[in-house]
Amino acid sequence: MKVLVATEKPFAAVAVDGIRRVIEEAGYELELLEKYTDRADLLAAVANADGLIIRSDKVDAEVLDAAKNLKIVVRAGAGYDNVDLAAATAHNVVVENTPGQNSNAVAELVFGMAVMAARNSYNGTSGTELKGKRLGIQAYGQVGRNVARVAKGFGMEVSAFDPYCPDGAMEAEGVTPLHDTDTLYSGNEVVSIHIPATPETKGSIGYDLITKMPKGGILINTARKEVIDEAGLEKALEARTDIKYMADIKPDNADVLKEKFGDRVFFTPKKMGAQTAEANINAGIAAANQTVAYLRDGINRFQVNK
Repeated sequence: MKVLVATEKPFAAVAVDGIRRVIEEAGYELELLEKYTDRADLLAAVANADGLIIRSDKVDAEVLDAAKNLKIVVRAGAGYDNVDLAAATAHNVVVENTPGQNSNAVAELVFGMAVMAARNSYNGTSGTELKGKRLGIQAYGQVGRNVARVAKGFGMEVSAFDPYCPDGAMEAEGVTPLHDTDTLYSGNEVVSIHIPATPETKGSIGYDLITKMPKGGILINTARKEVIDEAGLEKALEARTDIKYMADIKPDNADVLKEKFGDRVFFTPKKMGAQTAEANINAGIAAANQTVAYLRDGINRFQVNK
């Protein structure tokens, strides 16, 4: 069997070495397609692959049509909205992610941006401290749990809203469970967003929620840009000159926001939550192990499609 690693943004060399070791020790063949710029190269490479490991690469019906032998796609990372799940199911292809492998990296980035915002982008003016401030976490999954862990080290009060997480699980970790987004936004000086982009969440965070934040509010988005109502964000920043917005993916109106609000907004040049050497290695090797587990033993613990 053949496993294809197709990555426009390649894994680190040490991660590739680890992936190769896992795949070849299982008796499978590894093929690498790195830094490809032509979609035709992906369609050709996937034609005889049994397993496919990707990062942010798009896998849609066209790719699945070309992959006649494909049995599993593993997205090395938590998010998987770059994979057409319905098309994969229609092609009898299992789709998995690698939850938890990037979580600490994302959590540390959250606090890098939180400190930057609290200190006014280090522009020489007097800022504020995070100690004693209230942090609200929107979605208490693997990343949210790591954000809570780091926040406690800063001496912050932590609460979270996640309708899919039992109150007891949060309380056991010293986190106050909340039960609606209005309370989350109105009760926390810092809000960290970790919801996926779904039909229900796209555009769900806009003017009404953002303007509920207390004075000096900091909104941090390391999830997906699609969950933000960008026109509503702009309007909120106009109405509330004390609020700041930090994100690790540029909104479509990034240039307008930067021109109008200066240091009150910050965007990384590309999505960087998982861009650490450790996360890169962890996610890549986890993806390899999960691919082998499914091809060899039919284990699909992290399957995200039906």
